[in-house]
Amino acid sequence: MAKKHVYRVLFHNQGKIYELYARSVSQGELYGFVELGEIIFGERSGVLVDPSEERLKAEFAAVKRTHVPLHAVIRIDEVEKGGANKIISGGDGAANVTAFPATGYPPGGSSSTS
Repeated sequence: MAKKHVYRVLFHNQGKIYELYARSVSQGELYGFVELGEIIFGERSGVLVDPSEERLKAEFAAVKRTHVPLHAVIRIDEVEKGGANKIISGGDGAANVTAFPATGYPPGGSSSTS
């Protein structure tokens, strides 16, 4: 039986850092986006409920695939097994993570002759 890959993806979204586990990660068809498919959510134990993961589960409930802007991605790791999806606040805990600066203009700018 073929082993299924599991990826941990960290990315910036609205001032917070999202950590999601997905079965497929690819460049996708949209230029400048990373496509995440089959987001994995942990099994719910009857007693312990993680509010961060519940919020993510509600946010991505009907989503088959999501596209994350390439400049928002911090890291993509292939891991042995999935973990708990979570949202990390963009405050003190993420102070050492900075988004890569990006512009919508090609290098060299415009060359106009007068």
